[in-house]
Amino acid sequence: MSLKLLTIGQASKMIGVSIQTLRRWDNSGKLSSIRKKTKGHRYYRKNDVENYIKDNLKDLFKLAKLWVFNTVELKPYTDFYCRDSYVFQARLIKLEKELSQLKRLSKTFSLISAIIGEIGNNSFDHNLGNWPGIPGIFFSYDIKKRKIVLADRGQGFLKTLQKVKPELKNHKDALYVAFTEVVSGRAPEHRGNGLKFVKNIVINNEINLFFQTGDAKLEIKKNDINIRVKKTITNFRGCLALIKF
Repeated sequence: MSLKLLTIGQASKMIGVSIQTLRRWDNSGKLSSIRKKTKGHRYYRKNDVENYIKDNLKDLFKLAKLWVFNTVELKPYTDFYCRDSYVFQARLIKLEKELSQLKRLSKTFSLISAIIGEIGNNSFDHNLGNWPGIPGIFFSYDIKKRKIVLADRGQGFLKTLQKVKPELKNHKDALYVAFTEVVSGRAPEHRGNGLKFVKNIVINNEINLFFQTGDAKLEIKKNDINIRVKKTITNFRGCLALIKF
């Protein structure tokens, strides 16, 4: 077992949570620290931190939520962090190759990849040069559990869409518009029109999508022609998506 010790700051960056969160976890016994008698500062065994991360990899969605709801600006766990669109595209190509090897996805793997690409690129395009904090996105997947997770700490749909639809007043309306209306002045892309394209793929295939921005969320599955957006208790800056296939 590694005896290497990390400062509380180093541990917070590795896990992607704030120092205050680590202190609460220490007090509750969720992740215990070591106190040096001389100064009383908290230190963590590197092995304990790595084991905590590995244990929580079982729930990628939980990790993404932990990151987007964190009030402190920290990069997510390295393996899930795409700082720019080049890193994102490289990882997306790798995922598409893995999906293509599954016989049951022979007709849909490219559509799943297209959905991911649209959501991820949307984060980079709408925050280009205007990231309010940590740039880039959280992107990870578990093929065995058939889950893909994306998240960003960007401006969110409301602030982005208000530039072209200033009458929008809340996240719920902004999320509905993003998935149902053509709001850009440019011609639709050849693949479709952004998140409307995503919606159409989901409702025509065995794919489920959860999406949240601010305090609004929606869930779409096959044959869900009518989009229903709900207000949530929780609120954060950015976007969070879970794709099940």
